[in-house]
Amino acid sequence: MKKWILMLIFVLIASVLVPHQSQVNASTNLNDISANHRAYKEIMYLVDRSIVNGYDDGSFKPLKQVTRGEAAAMLGRALKLDGTKKGTHFSDVGSNNMASGYIVALVNKGIISGYSDGTFRPNNVLNRGEMAILLNRAFNFGGQNATTAAAALMQKGIAQGYPDGSFGAQEKIVRADFSIFLARSLNESFRIKSDEVSFSTTMYVNTGSDTLNLRKGPGTSYASISSLKSGTAVAVASSASGWSHIKVNGVIGYVSTSYLSTSKPSVSPNPIPVVKSNLTVIIDPGHGGKDPGATGNGFLEKNVVLNIGKHMQDYIEKTPINVKMTRETDKFVELADRAKFASRNDGDVFVSIHTNALNGSANGQETFYYASTAAVNPNVKSSRALSIYLQARMQEVWDLKNRGVKAGNYQVLRQNTVPAALVEIGFIDSTTDIQYIKDEADRKAMGKALFLGTLDYFYHYEGRTDVLPYYKTVGAAPSYKRH
Repeated sequence: MKKWILMLIFVLIASVLVPHQSQVNASTNLNDISANHRAYKEIMYLVDRSIVNGYDDGSFKPLKQVTRGEAAAMLGRALKLDGTKKGTHFSDVGSNNMASGYIVALVNKGIISGYSDGTFRPNNVLNRGEMAILLNRAFNFGGQNATTAAAALMQKGIAQGYPDGSFGAQEKIVRADFSIFLARSLNESFRIKSDEVSFSTTMYVNTGSDTLNLRKGPGTSYASISSLKSGTAVAVASSASGWSHIKVNGVIGYVSTSYLSTSKPSVSPNPIPVVKSNLTVIIDPGHGGKDPGATGNGFLEKNVVLNIGKHMQDYIEKTPINVKMTRETDKFVELADRAKFASRNDGDVFVSIHTNALNGSANGQETFYYASTAAVNPNVKSSRALSIYLQARMQEVWDLKNRGVKAGNYQVLRQNTVPAALVEIGFIDSTTDIQYIKDEADRKAMGKALFLGTLDYFYHYEGRTDVLPYYKTVGAAPSYKRH
């Protein structure tokens, strides 16, 4: 009898000491996930490894949206990080938070971060774009922002785009989908195989007189496999983040979605002759490498401006104008070297591209020029005119506050030797401006706007009537005279 009482006391004590969990390992007993559920294999793979769990009622809740705290916990378990609860430097994540240990570990590894106000916001729901960024950072897939991260997941067979050609970056992520993407990141056997992809939509290359590069992956950093003539029919499987996965003549690759159309284009009888101009435009994507620039809403300035700079470059390359970039990859370039780049490359104008940030308290676009002749650059009037035309074109494509054209004492302007302007396309930490900054189509439109603003300067300020035909490459016309 005494032995039985002692055993009962021991059981009661143990039950008090074992902490209650809101989620428990469900093994194969999840009552709302059957074997024919689309995420069954991936969920079971993660459950068996204690990366994700079911709830006390035996359910998995596959359609429940995933919060930042939950995502941190699942990622932390997947990476086998120390999840011991501990204090954090975030004002809204205490040591009793179930994900506090994982949050600290992920922050230390640079995988996840908080907000400028010192919060982590663990209960905020994650969207697909944020999920893509986290997975790229956690597993070193290479994507730096929502666009490139989504493209990397697509290229690796981890994710797919939506039927409308988008990745759905702003769509909220649910537990079933997060489980699928996480399992595919961990185990390649779950990934979409190339022979399972259906290339069922016929589209046509539409590049006018130019050819289109078919690349190994979704981005200009991938090598070109071949070039496709305008009018070539291609079979499209999916499109996301500005790139389409296609098959042509048995060869599979990626092309820029903007150069595909649903109808076969007619061949222009009078293409613009490709005779190189004596004009050279210098594009300077700000920051790079160890210098990320401004940050906000999950984006880094250095990546955004490089993306826009390449779009601007693409538009210029469709004309006889020469174009040079101070950087074409994520590398660090000294300010002094950027300023000297124009003279070394016989530049005629210099356009430096940036985003702004001010703790989420400001928004809008502005353009700067150097207004004194005391330094190396004496081109005050021409720099101001260039700034005016660039600012006007930026305002045309993004409906943001006009902060105007201003004098600015920046080294890349002050130490330059040619007409130079520094554009701030918007505030990367603004909830208003990010709606444009985060979107690939809007970034491409900004590249086009900067191209047209440069043409407007050549045409109106320098009187270069030879640039008039170049407007036709994008179906545009000169602005009115503004300076």
